[in-house]
Amino acid sequence: MAAVPAMFAAPAAPRIPNFTMPESQAKLTKEPFGDLRIYFDGATDQIRSMTAGSLRLKPGMTPHPPHQHPEEEFMVITEGAGEIFLDGKTTKVGPGAMMYCAANKSHGIVNTGKTPLLFYFYKWKA
Repeated sequence: MAAVPAMFAAPAAPRIPNFTMPESQAKLTKEPFGDLRIYFDGATDQIRSMTAGSLRLKPGMTPHPPHQHPEEEFMVITEGAGEIFLDGKTTKVGPGAMMYCAANKSHGIVNTGKTPLLFYFYKWKA
């Protein structure tokens, strides 16, 4: 099989730098359901694409209905109370809870508390 000429090859994704990022430097988007921050988004030396961010989810809100995507994902709850729907099962969560979801599996989160629910997420494709 012949190699793809460089002019037709997909451009290399920008590499995530070695960097410690304070919350104030993360890209903030104010959404109707809460504050979304993206800390890192790009390729690493070992992963084709990686996104790391946080969501401060307003009480009673969900960012979207349960969904699936081609990336694997971890979620780490650091504040508040909620429920995570994962692969047909709903689990109550609070600070210290962590979710892993394989690629293309249905998952979602809702804030069931009276205060914001803060979680960090990490999604990647190898």
